[in-house]
Amino acid sequence: MKKIALLGLSLLFTLGSLAQETKTTKEVKKVTTEQAEKNKKEAEKKKKAAEKKKKAAEKKAAEAKKDQDKKVKEAKEEISKAKKETDEKVSKAKKEVKSNSASEQGQTKSAAGKAKAEANKAEAKAKTATKTKATETKTKVKKTAVEEKEDLKETAISKAAEKKVKDKVTGEYKGKKVFTGPRGGKYYINKNGNKTYID
Repeated sequence: MKKIALLGLSLLFTLGSLAQETKTTKEVKKVTTEQAEKNKKEAEKKKKAAEKKKKAAEKKAAEAKKDQDKKVKEAKEEISKAKKETDEKVSKAKKEVKSNSASEQGQTKSAAGKAKAEANKAEAKAKTATKTKATETKTKVKKTAVEEKEDLKETAISKAAEKKVKDKVTGEYKGKKVFTGPRGGKYYINKNGNKTYID
C-alpha cells in the first residue's frame, strides 16, 4: 500500500510541476506575440510615413513641372504674337512697295527689313526668356535631404576634381570647399567630380 501511495504522490507532484511549466511557456508565448504585434505596428507606421513623404515629393515635382510648362506656353504665345506683328508689318510694307515708285520701293524694303529685324530680336528675347524661366524653375525644385547628403559625399573622383580646379576657394558649404568662377558663380565639386552651383 505504501508503494501505491508513493506512486500517487509522485504522480501528483510531476503533474503539478508540468502544469507550472506550461503556465510559464504560455506567458512567454504571450509576451513574444505582443512584441511581434508591436514591431509590426511600428513597421506599418514607418511605411506610412515614408509613403507620405514620397507622395509629397511627387506632388512638389508635379507642381514644378506644371509651372515650367505654363511658363514655356506663355513664352511660346509671346513668340507667336511677335511673329504675327512682324508678319503684319512686312505685309503692310509690301503693299506700300507695290503702290510707290522705285525710290520709295527701296525705302519700303528697308522698312520691311527693319520690321523683320525687330521681329527676330523680339523672338530671340522671348526664346531667352523661356530658357531663363525654365532654368529658374529647375533651380527652384530643391533636392531632397537624402539626395543632398548623397551629393555631398567625398569620393576619390571629387577630391581629384578639386585638385584640378584653378578657381579661387572662397568659403565652405556643408563641408565642401566653395569655389568662385571667372564670372562670379559660386559652386562646389559634388561626389561625381562635377560642379554644382549654389544660389
